[in-house]
Amino acid sequence: MSIRLDLTHPKAVELAKRIVQISDIVVQNFRPGVMERLGLGYEALREVKPDIIYLSSSARGMQGRERHYVGYAPTFAALGGQAHITGYADGPPFAMRGRIDLISATASAFAILAALNYRRRTGEGQHIDLSSSEATSVLLGDVIMDYTMNRRSQTRQGNRDEIMAPHNCYRCKGDDKWVSIAISTEGEWRAFCEAIGKPEWIEDDRFSDAYSRWKNQEELDRLVTGWTANHTHYEVMEMLQRAGVAAVPSFNAEEIFNDRHLKERDFATEVNHTLVGKQVVINPPWKLSATPATVRRHGLLFGEHDRYVFGELLGMPEEEIASLEKEGVIY
Repeated sequence: MSIRLDLTHPKAVELAKRIVQISDIVVQNFRPGVMERLGLGYEALREVKPDIIYLSSSARGMQGRERHYVGYAPTFAALGGQAHITGYADGPPFAMRGRIDLISATASAFAILAALNYRRRTGEGQHIDLSSSEATSVLLGDVIMDYTMNRRSQTRQGNRDEIMAPHNCYRCKGDDKWVSIAISTEGEWRAFCEAIGKPEWIEDDRFSDAYSRWKNQEELDRLVTGWTANHTHYEVMEMLQRAGVAAVPSFNAEEIFNDRHLKERDFATEVNHTLVGKQVVINPPWKLSATPATVRRHGLLFGEHDRYVFGELLGMPEEEIASLEKEGVIY
């Protein structure tokens, strides 16, 4: 739900504490120290709710010399290492943006579920100190271990793989149309060559085994593109998938929302927003038999639930709410 409080006002801080008393979880993503200065840090809230689960999300965590670093998605990606290994070999690191925020949010949700499970067993709450850049780093286990064990610092290699070839995104017929193809076994390589009408490639010394294909992938990619460029990305997908080869188009937004497979999976749903009307939004991607995950409503409006939270949940009379609004405590 959404309420509006001016937390620089002492009365607003007290109202926030009253809400915490009837809550299970507090999540905040200010810079370290802000909530403590407002009087709403973990220790302060534990006094009003001893078993509260309190998650602090920041760029680099609440401790250490980098704790005051500014927290934006591109900095999470840069400091966490993901930007450095994402991009083309001859290009700069990729400036990731919104998708990194989703990684941080997902890690936060997982940590909260673990804390709720712990509290169910022990009765104890806890303070979760989440570093958004570290939430990104944990997805790079192989890269980190490669440096730890081999002192090898991986860098950008576009769509290519350390072992597989072909493994790339290939141009197809049409305006800016592409398809991704990945071949991991000798059986898949043979099936690929047969499916595209190039059985002679199987015996070609340049491509006769996985290592040879990997060493000669520049030439191999050129030849594969010579074939894919004569077909639409859908045609390539259908031909290769029938042969047991991993291939999927790089969809644009329109193609994603019109894809038959995604429609059958209930990929998207329509919601009616109070201010902007009907909108198509993406459903949760997982399917749960007992507790189906669904989009229940549109995004919250600022202060949409002021009257419900303060009036019904906290039991405040309308006159008091109106007075606090006049003071700017509730704004």
